[in-house]
Amino acid sequence: MIAKIGRGENIYGTLSYNQLKVKNENGEILLLHKMLETPDGSYSVNQLLRSFEPYLLANRNTKKPVVHISLNPDPNDKVSDESYRLMAQQYMQEMGYAEQPFVVFKHNDTSRTHIHIVSVCVDEDGRKISDSFERKRSMNVCRSLEQQYNLIAATEKTREKDERIFQPVNYKGGDIKSQMAAVVRYLPKYYQFQTLGAYNALLSLFNITAEEVKGELNGQPKHGLVYIALNEQGEKASNPFKSSLFGKSAGIVWLQKHFENAKEQMKVAPVKATLKNSIETAIHMTTNEADFKKQLIEQGINTVIRRSNEGRIFGMTFIDHESHTVWNGSHLDKSLSANVFNERWQQEIVENDKNGLSNNIASTNVSNIVKDNGPSEDVHELFDFLYKEQPSSSNVEYGLIESLGGLFPQVHSEDYEELTFENRMKKRKRKTNKKVQR
Repeated sequence: MIAKIGRGENIYGTLSYNQLKVKNENGEILLLHKMLETPDGSYSVNQLLRSFEPYLLANRNTKKPVVHISLNPDPNDKVSDESYRLMAQQYMQEMGYAEQPFVVFKHNDTSRTHIHIVSVCVDEDGRKISDSFERKRSMNVCRSLEQQYNLIAATEKTREKDERIFQPVNYKGGDIKSQMAAVVRYLPKYYQFQTLGAYNALLSLFNITAEEVKGELNGQPKHGLVYIALNEQGEKASNPFKSSLFGKSAGIVWLQKHFENAKEQMKVAPVKATLKNSIETAIHMTTNEADFKKQLIEQGINTVIRRSNEGRIFGMTFIDHESHTVWNGSHLDKSLSANVFNERWQQEIVENDKNGLSNNIASTNVSNIVKDNGPSEDVHELFDFLYKEQPSSSNVEYGLIESLGGLFPQVHSEDYEELTFENRMKKRKRKTNKKVQR
């Protein structure tokens, strides 16, 4: 079972999202805990909201007092409503929320039936309930619930001593080829992505882009890839490097096979429904682009946005570092396409302008937000990279470093003279073998 924890300011949006599922007969309320109940058992958003109002009014200085948790068993698990109720109560008890009001919604609009718990993380006196080591505690509770209810265990990737988080390419740091190799030679083996565009979204987190090269040589068509380092603004900052420098897995032939395999695997990937729910929840818990991205980063999900020169969004890509998958928004669901986000955030900009509020969403970098506010214990453990000093970004989203996720084996700097020599010897050996066969 996988638990996803989100925090926000927008309690109304969070309740509306879940209540809409109920209204459309894709969900139901399973449990009310310390909540005002109605005689007929039917509820509106406003009715549910009344139970949380005293806590929110008492809130002293917690910026994000709303907590939204989804508990996601494996699709093959058959969980009864009563078991869901008991699991929700036990989870909230062990996470320190037993005395809080909370409502449990069951969603059944996907193949993965799951529950959502909406609550507040401030007590009756307005004090924040501790969230120290929250991720670790949540994982422990999930493992315990799996055993108690005989659920299929979720595979959690553990960090080994010889693993580390890779750093993005620093075009000013020298030896760019070695820096690139440490990413490009291994990245495709760890992540599933269906298109070159999705691959480039992933590469952009590391300040790298890949470009196709097509042409003819001695009358023969040639098709390949080159890799280029990017600067802080997502602009090209190095000479192109042929993919052959980085091994077969960096080349176009291997990647095209990877695209096809990924399409088949991702069609039935259980994480698709979980990721879709996490993104939808973040939409309804936040009121602007910057908070939306930060909400997902705390769950190990990067958002890469592509914009036209006029600032219009034409591409939304989500990178889930837990499952090591890369998704275009429209592949997850039509409701997560670029146009939907463009219209949503453009409307927010207009409304804020009407209210006289400054809004620099388009030019905001998540790493700067985290840096300004100071480290938070909420941030996903893979993202300690965010706390390092980063240069400010422009409004070009494509190719920017916003954060870094994913664990890779320790990779040492590549000796390119040695690698080139080995490749040359392999070619000579192949030619010699052909002559012998003749």
